[in-house]
Amino acid sequence: MSPKIGQVIIFILKGRKRKYTSQFKAKVAFKAAKGDKTISQIASEYGLHPQQVRVWRKEFLENLHLVFEREDQAKELKKALDKAYKKIGQLEVEKDFLSRILDNY
Repeated sequence: MSPKIGQVIIFILKGRKRKYTSQFKAKVAFKAAKGDKTISQIASEYGLHPQQVRVWRKEFLENLHLVFEREDQAKELKKALDKAYKKIGQLEVEKDFLSRILDNY
């Protein structure tokens, strides 16, 4: 029995690798980490394989600390930016002072 056209198309579409947004992965991983539902329930709810949900949950839990590291990095960058603006202001004052002296000669 040969496959019908519709069956072939379904087979071809199932063979494609689906790509998910990071927001979707985070949503699924968060639900899995909460533990309100089983991995299998979450996987069937979103049409995923349970192993994929486990992988995303593991990555989510392993990288959760990065939220706070980014916050610390942002504070450090703000300090560096403030220091750079201060230096720029100082250099502008010096430039103006020296240009006035040169204009007098």
